[in-house]
Amino acid sequence: MTGQQRQEVVPLDLLDPPVVRRRAWSVALGALLVAAAFGGIVGLFGGVVAGLVTAAVIGLPLLLLALVEARRRTWLADGTLAVRGLGTRRVALAGATLDLLVTDTRGVRTIGMLVSGRGRAINLALAMYAGTGGRELGIVQLRRLADALAATGEASGLVFSQLLVAQLRAEARGDAAPERPLYQIASLAPGGRLAQKLTAPVVARFVTTLD
Repeated sequence: MTGQQRQEVVPLDLLDPPVVRRRAWSVALGALLVAAAFGGIVGLFGGVVAGLVTAAVIGLPLLLLALVEARRRTWLADGTLAVRGLGTRRVALAGATLDLLVTDTRGVRTIGMLVSGRGRAINLALAMYAGTGGRELGIVQLRRLADALAATGEASGLVFSQLLVAQLRAEARGDAAPERPLYQIASLAPGGRLAQKLTAPVVARFVTTLD
């Protein structure tokens, strides 16, 4: 295997960069409006300085969040998952703890692979569903990720690799979203909670039902 092959970079962003940037600008605009509103109210009673301080305290963290969202990119290279926000975090798949994280926000359920190791964690979004439709990582992305997980030779990596391979087979058959493994395992998490973790043993038991 050549160095170029080992360093293949596979983008793993569920949403396209223009979509991410539009969402970030919406957050930034909302931050400015909220900061201005609270700053104006405080300014009426406490003066201009108090109003400006209040606006800054409220607005700056939200603007920072928007900046991080706009810059966020996720990729896989040489068996290592990486995500960029303000800085870059990297977690090697080999030796990492793998879980599934299901979030439910306003009827949109997102399923991600939570990769933790050496005090760092990355939540890689695999798919998001609303009703009977949604958006999933592409075929090439899922294939490369499944290969990288299998290459770790570890039990949890093999289980998650099998889950992604089952997803690819469902896509190849043209199965509708509710018939695909990622949709089905996301449905195992009860509704009404913002975030829920499905551990590797839970994923393993689900994968055995796909055989």
